[in-house]
Amino acid sequence: MYADRIKHLPPYLFAAIDKAKQEAKDRGVDVIDLSVGDPDLPTPAHIIEALGRAARDPSNHQYPSYEGKLAFRKAMADWYQRTFGVNLDPEKEVLTLIGSKEGIAHAPLAFINPGDTALVPDPAYPVYRTATAFAGGEPVVMPLLRENRFLPDLEGIDPAVAKRAKLIFLNYPNNPIGASADRQFFKELIDFARDYKIVVLHDNPYSEIYYDGHRSMSILELEGARDVAVEFHSLSKTYNMTGWRIGSVVGNAEVVAGIGKIKSNIDSGTFGAVQDAGIAALQSPAEFVEEIRKVYRHRIEILYRALKDLGLELEKPRATLYLWAWAGGSSIEYAGRLLERTGIVATPGVGFGKYGEGYIRFSITQPTERIEEAVERLENMR
Repeated sequence: MYADRIKHLPPYLFAAIDKAKQEAKDRGVDVIDLSVGDPDLPTPAHIIEALGRAARDPSNHQYPSYEGKLAFRKAMADWYQRTFGVNLDPEKEVLTLIGSKEGIAHAPLAFINPGDTALVPDPAYPVYRTATAFAGGEPVVMPLLRENRFLPDLEGIDPAVAKRAKLIFLNYPNNPIGASADRQFFKELIDFARDYKIVVLHDNPYSEIYYDGHRSMSILELEGARDVAVEFHSLSKTYNMTGWRIGSVVGNAEVVAGIGKIKSNIDSGTFGAVQDAGIAALQSPAEFVEEIRKVYRHRIEILYRALKDLGLELEKPRATLYLWAWAGGSSIEYAGRLLERTGIVATPGVGFGKYGEGYIRFSITQPTERIEEAVERLENMR
């Protein structure tokens, strides 16, 4: 009945976690969900008010354009200039997306022919691998190892493999690991991509969730990046807008156009009122995001200490919403024991790939008092 492309597709990681959570709740467990990076903080009032005004505008009641309103694309370009010092042409180098996942999942359809390869990190957001496979391509794994600071070893990639690769997916600050990349790595990546004629797809939704002054970068800040790279960004994490489904892909105009061509044939544009609200978000004062970082920084601190006291091996992240802890053994079994003994749901690292085995990902997107309660429950496991 099913097409070959989905016959052997594993259950989507977070769908399986949702099932385990619901089963625990059905047993009467008071579940504390630290598995998904879905901000618990509300979308700011000024963004909601902008949506309300825009929703009453009849011009937003018709089909939206596929590429997105020019006003939103200009707002995104202005945000990139203020945030990263990157100047973008909003008409050619910015495309509006229904959340960044949409663009990431569709991008391989624009550049991968059956039998082509894409370099994908492991552990990683599962969509990189599945999107490549759906396009008929072969995902070739780049291990992210602790001894390499969780960066891919570009020099270790077989030149024969690199010559066949059309795309390389990367994500820094990284989900699920919380690792960051520096300017030197991005420079090496750009040189690597140029040498082998590979398109870089950099997924950067966590750029503004950083701590202790460790500002995250855009790959587009570096000279030559626009020759080989595009970057995906989402308003989800920066402005607490996960349910609004709005993001963008920016950078190399030819790559942006390719993704836009797929988009125009597969889906539709983002609701105009949501784009207007997105403009309000992108024009928010910088202090707003700083307040969000303070909340997350406090949660990181208290959960980090508890996990260390429990005997797990981990480093305090410089960015993202996650703590990536080494538990050893089967990550699925550990996550199961954790749920059974404490009612805490965390994500088994193997769900992000082979090289995630032995790790557990903890998210901090629960109210601070629930994080504190989780800490108390963890203390009882010692």
